[in-house]
Amino acid sequence: MSDYRYPEKPRIAVGAVVIHQNRVLLVQRGKAPAKGEWSIPGGSVELGETLRQAVEREIFEETGIKIRAGDIIHTFESIHHDPNGRVEFHYVILDYSAQYLSGNPVPQDDVLAARWISPRNSGKLHLNPNTVKLLKKINFLV
Repeated sequence: MSDYRYPEKPRIAVGAVVIHQNRVLLVQRGKAPAKGEWSIPGGSVELGETLRQAVEREIFEETGIKIRAGDIIHTFESIHHDPNGRVEFHYVILDYSAQYLSGNPVPQDDVLAARWISPRNSGKLHLNPNTVKLLKKINFLV
């Protein structure tokens, strides 16, 4: 078990909504708890790192895209229990708006795929439910 599974306390995580040329940057998750689902890129905050530093680092680590973090636009909790009822994962997630600076999406770190997705093509993907809520909240999806 990694220290991400069966935590003693919730972990803080960040994500970024990066829109470039009317397309949003999405990744297909390669690990639990959202393995196989498409979501905005992001990950855990490291000790001593600011939230903005964490989101900029995570987006680069997962996709190779450089961004500048903006403001928090969405927050939520992700709590997953195992079949015995134990908390297997618990994240408090802060999603930021972000300005695209440079790069082309290349899947790295713990993602299976990374792509720019238009609203028209988003329905072809298995989107994470929290990502759907977020993209609707910012009027990217209808």
